[in-house]
Amino acid sequence: MANLSFSDLTFAWPDGTPVFDGLDGGLGPGHIGLVGSNGAGKSTLLRLIAGELTPTRGSITVTGHLGYLRQDLGLGAGQRVDAVLGIAETRKALHRIESGSAEESDFDLVGSRWDVEERAVALLGRLGLHYVADSADQLDRTLETLSGGETTLLGLVAELLAEPEILLLDEPTNNLDRLARERLYEVVAQFSGTVVTVSHDRELLERMGAIAELRQGELRMFGGNFSEYERIIEAEQEAARAAIRDARSDVRRQARELVETRIKLDRRQRYGQKMWDTKREPKIIMSERKRQAQVSAGKLRNNHIDKLETAKDQLQQAQELLRDDREIRVELPDTRLYPGQDVIELHEDRLACGPTVSLRISGPERIALTGRNGVGKTTLLRRIAAAGPKVPWRLLPQRLDIFDEQRSVFENVASTAPHASPEQIRAQLARFLFRGGDADVAASALSGGERLRAALAMLLLADPAPRLLLLDEPTNNLDLPSLAHLTQALASFEGALIVVSHDPRFLDDIGLTRRLELTADGLTETLVR
Repeated sequence: MANLSFSDLTFAWPDGTPVFDGLDGGLGPGHIGLVGSNGAGKSTLLRLIAGELTPTRGSITVTGHLGYLRQDLGLGAGQRVDAVLGIAETRKALHRIESGSAEESDFDLVGSRWDVEERAVALLGRLGLHYVADSADQLDRTLETLSGGETTLLGLVAELLAEPEILLLDEPTNNLDRLARERLYEVVAQFSGTVVTVSHDRELLERMGAIAELRQGELRMFGGNFSEYERIIEAEQEAARAAIRDARSDVRRQARELVETRIKLDRRQRYGQKMWDTKREPKIIMSERKRQAQVSAGKLRNNHIDKLETAKDQLQQAQELLRDDREIRVELPDTRLYPGQDVIELHEDRLACGPTVSLRISGPERIALTGRNGVGKTTLLRRIAAAGPKVPWRLLPQRLDIFDEQRSVFENVASTAPHASPEQIRAQLARFLFRGGDADVAASALSGGERLRAALAMLLLADPAPRLLLLDEPTNNLDLPSLAHLTQALASFEGALIVVSHDPRFLDDIGLTRRLELTADGLTETLVR
């Protein structure tokens, strides 16, 4: 059956930063969710498996044909659908054969893929990407009208058309609306081969048959879905906390007994010295008694010291079992807006993607902007920014293309906060887990989760402090503990907030005041639950 295995897998980045050192293990068969904190190496492992990166040492064995859906597909707006799907040349050969102008090489190119157009259009339809009735028109379209979520689905269709036996998915539900997610869940569930999914989407992880955790450079397998994984981890953590309590109690007891032993030995020594001074016994007898007492005292003292050291070792071992994963700490600047304070107003504003919208925001409103993929939510956020809000604002774009890629994280953040001291900037970056040399890494070397953390740091340290935040899919790539901290921080934000997100739990938890749905006809207000 299709599976993956690693032996002594070792990899470090060109600057010497280690990722894996002697990783052993395997993935598959079955549907597996690959989890771990941001920076644990999940996406790096997929890239190593796919051959995009080369191990420093060790080997990777792939049993079966491989498909790989990247987190960032890097597709250009002018590309055609059939080119992205990898069937453009096959289609041309088919059309030459149908027209009677084919050469022998055309038959070789087509091979057994006579129905490739029909399969492609059927897959596009299953994932909600079938916009026109004619198959040729569907496959001849270019990508300029596709949203980020639709581009991800198109990339998945391309991989499925190649009929892989192993499918690697890196954050496949990023930017997908609810309906698109449901379609993707169904397609993944029906895939008969091995699936390895890196995701922070709990619902997708709940549908996996096993969970693989990358932690501190080691891979550990758990049977069952994400809830079962969490149950096992919590049980282990509770056992670790109990072991720590017992070990601390034992350390205190051993330390107390050592003190009591030293007091007793001191008393004996004073008594022996008194006997020596008064010379109540022959000197030879007192000398032998003193020697035996010293030997006995040394053994007793060393015995208690050994017990104390053993207790300390057991405490350290128990503490190592307790997880202390790094999580972001979000501290928001003074961003208070007052009720009725004007923020932005759009009146009968026609978006480039079609809808005409009217929108007025005042005071510390908290608005969720929803709508199907491709309807224009990102376009509307950019239109709000371009209209010139009446308060300081910042936009977190979906593609996180706000960095100078050749400059470091520190330099990028410093460019948005010219009045902040280097110490203030580094303190802010430390709260987003860029500590020490991590802050000096070039933006081009960051993972998806690291890019999001750096972008959030840029927004929240900006000068002047933003009183309007426009957030386009802010939860993409965040691990679950960090997502909880971001949610808590945004819930306490005192400025205006417009959030595009397909994560209903996140939207509920940040305390919405309004929920707007963008359709082809404009904005519709829906009830906040």
